[in-house]
Amino acid sequence: MRFLFEDESFSFEALRSAGYTAYAGADLGEVLVTCRDIPEGDEDAWSARWAATAARVERIGRDALAGGHHVSAREALLRASNYYRTADFYRRENPAADPESARLAKASRRSFADAAALLDTPVRALRIPYEDTTLPGYLFLVDDSGAPRPTVLFHGGYDSTLEEDYLVIVPAALRRGYNVIAFDGPGQGSTVRGQNLHFRPDWEAVVTPAADLALTLPEVDGERLALMGMSLGGYLAARAAAFEHRLAACILYDGVYDLHETLAEVAAQAAATPGGLEALMAHSTSARWVVRNGLWTFGVSSFDELLKACEAYTLAGIADRITCPTLVLEAENDQFFAGQPQRVFDELTCSKELVVFREDEGAGEHCQEGALFLLHQRTFDWLDTVLA
Repeated sequence: MRFLFEDESFSFEALRSAGYTAYAGADLGEVLVTCRDIPEGDEDAWSARWAATAARVERIGRDALAGGHHVSAREALLRASNYYRTADFYRRENPAADPESARLAKASRRSFADAAALLDTPVRALRIPYEDTTLPGYLFLVDDSGAPRPTVLFHGGYDSTLEEDYLVIVPAALRRGYNVIAFDGPGQGSTVRGQNLHFRPDWEAVVTPAADLALTLPEVDGERLALMGMSLGGYLAARAAAFEHRLAACILYDGVYDLHETLAEVAAQAAATPGGLEALMAHSTSARWVVRNGLWTFGVSSFDELLKACEAYTLAGIADRITCPTLVLEAENDQFFAGQPQRVFDELTCSKELVVFREDEGAGEHCQEGALFLLHQRTFDWLDTVLA
């Protein structure tokens, strides 16, 4: 499925950004006019055009806020946050030394924080104790009653941000009576940029402190705490659930069995390309981004080191340790982890269900981008039943 671009990566990321229209994180006209001036595969133009749109929309939000129009301000600032994230997406050649990348990421966080303060439902910023530091998060509550409710612990994956997490899951959860604790783990969002924390395969070391904190909150029903991980988070959440047994349910969105296999495919493509990896990255937006983002978020300096680091990210010998009911999601056209959700499902020994999202229903892309309502209907209907 192509959306606005023939370049596979540009198409997917444009669809990803546009899909958040469902929850006021984008406006389709803004996406269309931004993308029409971006040449295929031109990452500089991508960043510049999305940044310009983000700044224009943020100004709408700031003016609305100054005028006391809080709903208008909230909606514009949510869109600006998403657009700033999108503008920064491909700036991965050397993010630590790229002031524009830092500016865009900061603007995305700032716009979201200011929008969150204007939500109709309660929200609290969190710092989750983690080793000798903390991880950033938000607690989103259905209401201010203080009543304990079923709660979803949510984290992203290879490139997610805490601010994007809101648009992915929070409004859908709140409408159905679920609180959400969303957080960035090591390697994600502001943790890699501001704290120099990188991905780790033993993700239970990340989720257990988040669960510890959740279970101290009076608004959290400790018997109905679910974990959901997005994209690479489908591996991370599964790994955590194999060792953290206070979870009442786990959702792998989508299922990921072995990250190394995905990176090994890039290595195979490089080996088959005259000029090797450098040539492949020169003409493939997707390969270029996968490698550069991996070097940064894993804290390694070469593709060979990245390949080696990814060997530990497998559910082989792990999946059968998960004891809570588990939902595995699969996208028919997944360009990153094709076939892996089924392998995860096959090795699970707990109560389990596999849901396949098809292209002919508009949901066949990785993580069901562009089909959030269908994603949420199937996911939360399952969770309602499991936690009943």
